[in-house]
Amino acid sequence: MEFANPGRAPYTERELIAAGHARRARAHFSRRPGYRPTPVHTIPGLAGAHAAYVKDESARMGLGSFKALGGAYAVHQLAQRDPGGPPFVCASAGNHGLSVAWGAAEAGVPCVVYLGDDVPETFAQRLRALGADVRRSGGDYDASMAAALHAAGEHGWRLVADSSWEGHTGVPLLVMRGYGVLFDELADTCPEPTHVFVQAGVGGLAAAAAAYVRDRWGEAPRIVVVEPEGAPCLIESARAGRPVRVAGAPTTLGRLDCHEPSLIAHRLLTRLADLYMTVTDEQACAAARELAAHGVHLSACGAAGAAGLLALTPEARSALALDRTSRVFLVGTEGPVEPK
Repeated sequence: MEFANPGRAPYTERELIAAGHARRARAHFSRRPGYRPTPVHTIPGLAGAHAAYVKDESARMGLGSFKALGGAYAVHQLAQRDPGGPPFVCASAGNHGLSVAWGAAEAGVPCVVYLGDDVPETFAQRLRALGADVRRSGGDYDASMAAALHAAGEHGWRLVADSSWEGHTGVPLLVMRGYGVLFDELADTCPEPTHVFVQAGVGGLAAAAAAYVRDRWGEAPRIVVVEPEGAPCLIESARAGRPVRVAGAPTTLGRLDCHEPSLIAHRLLTRLADLYMTVTDEQACAAARELAAHGVHLSACGAAGAAGLLALTPEARSALALDRTSRVFLVGTEGPVEPK
């Protein structure tokens, strides 16, 4: 499914999120001993473009995913504002919990992470190794998020969520500003993009990408948001003109299996994205194999943006002016081992 964004408009949200925020976040991380820019792989001729530039986040600060930048940055900022403040709390079904736990450990502040029963114990052990108090609550992520919200209200703990909703936007915005670091690194080593394909769950990474690209390179680059066929919450929200929850269908793209968009991300993307599209699980897996053949080893989730590029219809290619001169940015969000 492809959906041209009818709400596309010039970028005006520089005070909210922009390249300057990414540079400040990058300066913050550069003072951390574990920080190194992640590599960029150049793949000439991918999907008929001049080249694709794949930002490989599989080894990001030892945590294995781009999310290492988001939760940790939010925790560090909150800890600086209130060093003696209460513990941090979050829900996690993937890599966000590792980032929050790592940031809390660095800040010397207790951290509680709620997991659904469907999250493997190996992941819980990784969190405990970072000093997190891991608690099980319910069968899935929605149950763990409800538990984290309840605990934050009951105990006065600081909630660090990577999605936003009415009344909870400040912390998720910090998370998104942290994600901007990877695009600032990408800009250091690659030519100006003509196209950016970025995968989305609730949309935080995609919105961070769109804001950075529009602020740095203006309105010319075409931005494509790629979602799983089983969880098209951003597309359906764009169609409706407001955030909506989708029923969805089973998908193996676990980190992208989100049925309701982040409010901030939705509002940004409905102005800044050019095209929304979905990919099947099979297309994402095929994209991961294609990238592996070029020496870039990612999970199917990590390759979902590339799957969008590879699956683009001729009509969409023409509308996006994607041809043999195009320079495409892709984000390999995580490595081939997929912690849940």
